Amino acid sequence: MAAGRDVRSVTLLAVTKGQSVAQIRAALALGLDQFGENYVGEALDKIHALRDTPAQWHFIGRLQANKTRSVAESFAWVHSVDRLRIAERLAAQRPPQAPALNVCVQVHIADDPEKGGVAPDQALPLLRAISALPRLHLRGLMCILPYETAADGQHAAFARLRQLLEAGHQAGLVLDTLSMGMSADMDTAIAEGATIVRVGTALFGLRDP
Repeated sequence: MAAGRDVRSVTLLAVTKGQSVAQIRAALALGLDQFGENYVGEALDKIHALRDTPAQWHFIGRLQANKTRSVAESFAWVHSVDRLRIAERLAAQRPPQAPALNVCVQVHIADDPEKGGVAPDQALPLLRAISALPRLHLRGLMCILPYETAADGQHAAFARLRQLLEAGHQAGLVLDTLSMGMSADMDTAIAEGATIVRVGTALFGLRDP
């Protein structure tokens, strides 16, 4: 790819918020099998309808404490853990027979009150705490940038997240995931080391209001 990386080093996560079951089946027919959802209720309907497929589901939205059980029971990944209480609930509510739930810590990497996440200086303590919880597989870090972020700001923010991941490595944590980049900034994210890019509009077009 243009960033000089093996295409197999980056996972394309198809963001299917607002998309129909038929559209997801069409994506599955094209070889996609990793899907991201922002809203628990909408996602559970799709997960149930597509239980006969190899679809793997990632929760990428803000997670409220009263929704953790449904997410712990139905998803393979959670990208948006931003406080220990949420991680503890996910660990306690993950079914014992299920594989460990893959989790990323969301970092508030850009100055945008609309975006969630832990402050960068609190990311490492949260990573350490989560790494000790049962039934969770700590994978790495996630961030979301404001849509209008200029190219130099994108590079700086994504590089900062990568540096936080490297700090986790230096602290002895086993981390392998940088979930960063969406339709508008995925090229920059890949250049800065993203291992998962969350892409909706570039795959499915603009959603209906």
